[in-house]
Amino acid sequence: MPEQDKYYDPLRRKWVAATPEEKVRQWFIGVLRDSAGVPEWLMMSEVQMKAGSKPWRADIMVYSRNGNPLAVVECKRPDVQIDAAVAEQALRYHSVQQVAYIFLTNGKDTYAYMRSGSAFLPLDRIPTYSEMIQQCPQ
Repeated sequence: MPEQDKYYDPLRRKWVAATPEEKVRQWFIGVLRDSAGVPEWLMMSEVQMKAGSKPWRADIMVYSRNGNPLAVVECKRPDVQIDAAVAEQALRYHSVQQVAYIFLTNGKDTYAYMRSGSAFLPLDRIPTYSEMIQQCPQ
């Protein structure tokens, strides 16, 4: 595959296929790094996890400074609507990782949620990494 058909994923440290979903994932890694101030070394992409016998893969995970899961990001292609099914997918990852934040994006629409007790409350923006850590000291 020619290089123009690939994106460099700084989290996986390798070139990956330039799919529409990958374009959204790479854009959102940049948002987290450049706008929210999340250090690259505290993010991972394509994180595998298992609940029971079913394997799942989160698009992006953000970790606290001591390595605990802090946020999960579910990325979709721009033509996929962010709906209840997408939210349920992110909640499945939460059931395994117990994150404090969930972010859903298709590159056009982005939704942010913060855990409050057993519920997730909508936020009006992506919090900075400092705000995430302050809200959820670990």
